[in-house]
Amino acid sequence: MNFGKFAVSALSLALAFSLSGCGKSEDAGNVIKIGSVAPLTGPQTHIGKDNENGARLAVDEINAKGLELGGKKVKLELYGEDDQAEPKTATIVAQKLVDAGVVAVIGHLNSGTTIPASKIYHDAGIPQISPSATAVAYTAQGYNTAYRVMANDAQQGRALGQFAVNKMGAKRIAIIDDRTAYGQGLAGEFEKAATAAGGEIVAHEFTNDRATDFNAILTSIKGKTPDLVFFGGMDPQGGPMARQLKRLGLNAKLLGGDGLQNANFMKLAGADAEGVVASSPGLPIDSMPGGPEFRKKFEAKYGVIQVYAPYAYDAVYALVEAMKRANSAEPAKVLAELPKTDLQGVSGPIKFDAKGDTEGGAVTLYEVKDGAWRVLETVK
Repeated sequence: MNFGKFAVSALSLALAFSLSGCGKSEDAGNVIKIGSVAPLTGPQTHIGKDNENGARLAVDEINAKGLELGGKKVKLELYGEDDQAEPKTATIVAQKLVDAGVVAVIGHLNSGTTIPASKIYHDAGIPQISPSATAVAYTAQGYNTAYRVMANDAQQGRALGQFAVNKMGAKRIAIIDDRTAYGQGLAGEFEKAATAAGGEIVAHEFTNDRATDFNAILTSIKGKTPDLVFFGGMDPQGGPMARQLKRLGLNAKLLGGDGLQNANFMKLAGADAEGVVASSPGLPIDSMPGGPEFRKKFEAKYGVIQVYAPYAYDAVYALVEAMKRANSAEPAKVLAELPKTDLQGVSGPIKFDAKGDTEGGAVTLYEVKDGAWRVLETVK
């Protein structure tokens, strides 16, 4: 009799666990996992968190409004991962997300991490939308899984090269790039455009995305008497470079791309940021269709926008709109709908061309004046 009672109790307990497990499985079936990848540690943490927070703001909004797919209510869950801005780490993280069962990825931030990770997502059939990787090579691979929501380096480099010669009056130009996919790619596009506009490239030097001492490079460049130095790289290098350029008495303007056009560059460069010119794909935040409202929501929750948060936000909405059209989060069905994207995002209209690039991307030029980035002009 005691054995019988024990058996009944054991059976009841097993059934309870079984039902509990079924409940968890059912809940898990209502959760849609989305990856978000950026450098969350290291020198580019501030930009990486900016991307993740932009994506998270969109996810929180969509969940608050309620999302229904395939006749059932679902919840988005953002899986934030740190690729440390390192290509090798990026591939490890990408495989980790694939193994975790994400249905799509927002990211990566850097071109140098986005490109190697893109093959893993392609092989797994998972959509990838980068809010910030601008290297032409990313979407030139022919992957039907690769998309981006901002202008690429061909557009940005062309705008920078033409602006340097035609508007800044640069005749003798020195170039420095950090040898990353982003820095090298942007510098290459800039060089083509500046040369075509009539500028002379008097030096092209190289550094890396961990360096902080540029005295040897700048001293070498100084002997070539440039009137403009173009840097293809990010603000952790650009800030110290601006300081060292002034200390060496190098009488040349510093010009860069979106890697410099943020608040952290001004913090790192201090007073030597004054007069620096940089571009950023897209419209100024206050000229974006939903920019002022986005700024208010984002900064109330996360603080000052660095660069790409609006694009990460738009990338999530572009993805979810494709899910809605597919009435499913199944990656293959979402991929079939992404080319049809026609969305009015915070940053502007979002449509993709045959390669996955955003159509008609604008590029805006800024200059640091009185301790703030001021708009010079927008090129479309």
